[in-house]
Amino acid sequence: MPSIHANVPSATRRAILHAGLAGALAEVVWIALFCAATPLSGSEVLRQITASIFPAAAGSAYAPALGLTIHFILGLAVATAFALLVWRPWARARGVAATFATALLALGLIWTVNFFVLLPAINPLFVALMPYGVTLLSKLLFAVAMAAAFEYAPRPAASRDFAHGMGGARVPHG
Repeated sequence: MPSIHANVPSATRRAILHAGLAGALAEVVWIALFCAATPLSGSEVLRQITASIFPAAAGSAYAPALGLTIHFILGLAVATAFALLVWRPWARARGVAATFATALLALGLIWTVNFFVLLPAINPLFVALMPYGVTLLSKLLFAVAMAAAFEYAPRPAASRDFAHGMGGARVPHG
């Protein structure tokens, strides 16, 4: 099985790293703000993330740290999938609006599958932890942060020329 390094330029790999971390961090900040304004504990949110993947570890002292680690690993996985399946082959060449729109659509779809299919089956407590609107906004904030990281990541000169050819239109530079 070929690795991501085999056919993905280093600038794209860096953009994926930044996008995954930015998206995951945006969710952490949003949920921390929600927890600060409500009786919900951020540690409990992180414990439930752990419970979704490693149920036996949910009660351990390290469950919140493990939950945060899982969250960031999943963020990197989402950014990688988005970059390789949507951004590089399609959205990047169509401009900033396409990147943001497809990111919002993709993360909205992920939220729908998570909260109506996966989580009810593997961890119904997580589904009931926060209102749907809070969790949906969390995913949409991930999308915005991820899209911004992809679109505003430094690119080699040849990529900038291609992306911002004549008059800002996205045409190949000849």
